[in-house]
Amino acid sequence: MKNDLKMSTNTLNFYYGESRALHEISLDFYTNQVTALIGPSGCGKSTLLRCLNRMNDLIPYTNVEGKVMLDGEDIYDPDIDVVTLRSRIGMVFQKPNPFPKSIFENVAYGLRVKGIKDRAFIEERVETSIKRAALWDEVKDRINESALGLSGGQQQRLCIARAMAVEPEVLLMDEPASALDPIATQKIEELINELKNRYTIIIVTHNMQQAARISDVTAFFYLGRLIEVDETEKIFTRPGLKQTSDYITGRFG
Repeated sequence: MKNDLKMSTNTLNFYYGESRALHEISLDFYTNQVTALIGPSGCGKSTLLRCLNRMNDLIPYTNVEGKVMLDGEDIYDPDIDVVTLRSRIGMVFQKPNPFPKSIFENVAYGLRVKGIKDRAFIEERVETSIKRAALWDEVKDRINESALGLSGGQQQRLCIARAMAVEPEVLLMDEPASALDPIATQKIEELINELKNRYTIIIVTHNMQQAARISDVTAFFYLGRLIEVDETEKIFTRPGLKQTSDYITGRFG
């Protein structure tokens, strides 16, 4: 069964001032798939990720050309409400960034921003989100304590729960396990594997083994260009280009 197209970029260019960071990127993202973006530092992976929910809008002197489509709509259309867009496309950052609030209020935050007041609904959604983030058993007895008391791995799963609470359709993850120890990393990877049943997931990772373990599709970037994209198994075993092979086998980058 072919997964449905959820998002795509069409000849996407991106500029920081005069400097061009992305060159003509055309890439498709499908429902219930994990797409890994790999490539050396500074190759445009995180810039592309931030283009997908307009986080780059917050950076002065930047410019976007081309299209980013979500369910057939261009997210850069002037009529698009960016707040609504970002609730549809959740984001988890490299470093866990819980708010200095209770565990409960961290996850409830997005619901309150959306104007939801129903206490029972909020409680139910918070519990569901924390359970989906595979964190409930560890925090259920201290749900009203500060999130800053959690370990790094727990904080990252809390941030994933916070992103999920507003029921996004797409989850963007920018190296979500790079600051974590191997056991916490394994938990995040297992979680991603479960979450793809509900979401379209796009993850930036420097870790080749991680990309091979968790993604269905891998896209290799170099110097702001998309070099090669294919099913992950093919990229890692039979890449079409020598440049991809050299990067994956550690000959450069």
